[in-house]
This record gives sequence, C-alpha cells and structure tokens, in this order.
Amino acid sequence: MTAASVTFTIGYAGRTLADFIGVLRRAGVERVVDVRALPLSRKKGFSKTALRDALSKAEIEYVHLRTAGNPYRDQKANVDVCLALYSTYVNDHPEVVEAVEGAVNGRAAALLCFEASACECHRSVLIDRLTARNPRRKVQHL
Repeated sequence: MTAASVTFTIGYAGRTLADFIGVLRRAGVERVVDVRALPLSRKKGFSKTALRDALSKAEIEYVHLRTAGNPYRDQKANVDVCLALYSTYVNDHPEVVEAVEGAVNGRAAALLCFEASACECHRSVLIDRLTARNPRRKVQHL
C-alpha cells in the first residue's frame, strides 16, 4: 500500500515540531491539510506561517482549509456535543467535504488539527464523510 492510497490524520498536541515532522516523514506524507478554522497556536512552530515554512523545509506541502474548521470548537469541553454540532454543520455544508476530498485525493495527505486523539477531534467527522464517499479509503491516525 502506497502512502497516497491512505488518508492520514494527525494532531500536534504533546509533540514538538521536530517530532511532528518526523512522524509525517516516516509515514510518507507529502501534504498537510490544516483543518483548523484559525491556524494559530500557542505551541511554538504550529501557527500557520511557521508551520508552513517548517513543512516546506521538510519538502511537505501545506494547505489550509479554513472552511473545514470547526465553528463549534468552543464546545470542546463536551466532545460529544462538539462533534455532533460539527457533524450537522458538515451535513449542511457538503462543499466542506468536497474541498477536503479534493485536497487529499491522489496524494499522501494528512488532516491536521490540535487534538492528539482523532476520535476527540472534528477531523474524525471529516474522515467518516470521506470514507462514506469511498468505502475503500484507508485511514491511518498518526
């Protein structure tokens, strides 16, 4: 199985920038698709410009899809509610899944957000929708 036949997800919580890039490189990721609405971070190196520059040096492309961000992230204290609201949002905005699908198809791509565990992050909803569109899609959480 080639890396391009897999859609990856990755969170940067608990990781240094060097570790994060190392994980991506070992997996063969060629493109990071940032699905944060606001690509800002208090964690050094993970805000949009710094991250894009660091990934570029590692020969990994960076794409930011603001529209795929979770407008209900302020509800993250209750993960189930937060993800249910985001799921409804995605149902009401099919163009979000279309944009994500276009960014990952045919590429060794990883959806990026903060949470270490994909099941606690809105990227799990996006992966569910992508898999529903293509049940043969392979997914690997890094």
